[in-house]
Amino acid sequence: MAQAAFAPEPAPQHTEPSFDVLRWHDEPWTAQLALDLLPDTNGPKVEVLSGSVIVTPHAGYDHQDAELDLAYLLKQAARRAKLWLYLETNIVSSGDLFIPDIVVLDAPGGGRTTMDIGHAVLLGEIVSPVNRRKDIIDRPREYAAAGVPFFLRVDLRNRVPTIALYELTEGEYRPVAAAAAGTRFVMREPFEFSIDPADLLGEEAPPDSITSDSSDDNA
Repeated sequence: MAQAAFAPEPAPQHTEPSFDVLRWHDEPWTAQLALDLLPDTNGPKVEVLSGSVIVTPHAGYDHQDAELDLAYLLKQAARRAKLWLYLETNIVSSGDLFIPDIVVLDAPGGGRTTMDIGHAVLLGEIVSPVNRRKDIIDRPREYAAAGVPFFLRVDLRNRVPTIALYELTEGEYRPVAAAAAGTRFVMREPFEFSIDPADLLGEEAPPDSITSDSSDDNA
């Protein structure tokens, strides 16, 4: 008796966005696919680069502290220049999906899920201690290739904050302003802004300790 031809099991059909799709979707990813199939989350960043999904967990407390304080001050300066600042929002560049730490646009993003990278005036990254290459080399190169006029980098290494601003010149970012903690960072473009980078970090956490109570409870 002839055997029936083998038919591969169809990929699961999800009615709601789910990270389970990462297990069975084996075609190249695009920004739109990620937005359609993956859940909207306040957890890890989900980006798309060159057909692959990149999932990044939340950064540490220093990163969050610096990001919030810097964004609050930058937003006021940006609005005076009729620019709009957002934190960790979706930026689409062709098929890629970026979620920069700092996003400054030439148009408001209200009511939108994504904005095209053509509206980005400045994109900023706070350097991750576990993936420094991405924030120092890869992302600036990708943003420059997309024609973003300015790139802002904040580095918190050894809890000594530094800020550097780069301007796109002949296809590459060239430094135009930089400062470390204890000095003044001053930029004139794309809007006027100044800060002592030391103001970006709060108090250091106390050393971890193990109390005798916890060990007694487990005895």
